Amino acid sequence: MSWDKITFSELVEFPPKVSLEKDELYDNIPMDVVDGGIKYVQEINQRVYTGGGAKFGNGDTIFARITPCLENGKIAKVKGLEKGVGFGSTEFFVFRAKENISDPDFIFYLAKTDLVRQPAIKSMVGASGRQRADKGVVEQIKVPNIPLPTQRKIASILSAYDDLIENNLKRIKLLEEKAFLRYKEIVKDEIFEEIKLKQVTQFLKRGVSPKYVNDDGVIVLNQKCIRNHIVSFEDSRLTDSEKNIPEERMLQKFDTLINSTGTGTLGRIAMNIQDEFPLTVDSHITIVRANHQITPIYLCMSLFAMENVIEMMGEGATNQTELSPKKVGEEIKIPLVANTLMNKYEKEAVPIFNLIWNLQKQNTKIREARDILLPRLMSGEIEV
Repeated sequence: MSWDKITFSELVEFPPKVSLEKDELYDNIPMDVVDGGIKYVQEINQRVYTGGGAKFGNGDTIFARITPCLENGKIAKVKGLEKGVGFGSTEFFVFRAKENISDPDFIFYLAKTDLVRQPAIKSMVGASGRQRADKGVVEQIKVPNIPLPTQRKIASILSAYDDLIENNLKRIKLLEEKAFLRYKEIVKDEIFEEIKLKQVTQFLKRGVSPKYVNDDGVIVLNQKCIRNHIVSFEDSRLTDSEKNIPEERMLQKFDTLINSTGTGTLGRIAMNIQDEFPLTVDSHITIVRANHQITPIYLCMSLFAMENVIEMMGEGATNQTELSPKKVGEEIKIPLVANTLMNKYEKEAVPIFNLIWNLQKQNTKIREARDILLPRLMSGEIEV
């Protein structure tokens, strides 16, 4: 089946009308928390609205308009705003479905297709590295004129995949909380010594300065890949050859990773929970590897517990904040408990994080299936 064409602006309000009160506190969505592989934003902060930024409401779609975020597919559907409205990065376009004309979920999925993204990318203008999509071009993009009932059927089919992803993400969060709560139970009354981080690590250094390639390389994580204590591969890149990476900078299972440069992401911590494929990190991330005095998951949980402190340890100019491995190694102290307790905890925690990795792999497969189906439904190749 094929449909007639209409302009994108006939389907959406762009931008929608949203009223916010200056100097009031609202939910805020910065660009760095948008994961192109996940429908909904997982991390919403609150900030005082001072008059700047893209404004949106629950049900709207936010669409990155700036390079490389647009090319990376940073698109999400907004939900869970406390006041029903909020604001975010100035680099978002905001799309809202028109009543009785388009469906909010359908608009989100349409925005993810090459029907919208590729013309938006080609419309980019501006200085190198700061190019932005042209609003006028995006408004005039030709899209299929799909009847509203059919829009809802398409959205329902695709949403089923994203609901599975969402449920797995909730399970991952609960599992991580379980591991962390058990850690806190252990250290509550059993600490016999606090020791500098550098004394319980065999490796505490930044990653590599890679030469990137487009395919057939080793995955390199960057600071954008650390989200909510979980490693995301959405923003990762590839480097040329494993032979060119020092062996100690190839990640081992249960290594702890600390974001060590930049603003907004500085001090964020995650743990590498896979050993199925070669993996390294760039020089913006510090690798923390436990020595024989401590077990790796226990060490990571200890750093999770001090994440707020670590985030405040950066030095330098506001837009060039650095967190040196030396400073972290010297100033962070790890609480030690008896080896028997640490080993017992490790035995309890390893299956938890293995299950988290399996759920992450499931989500990858679900996303792949959804993304294969998406253009076929939009084109009418598959009838609903």
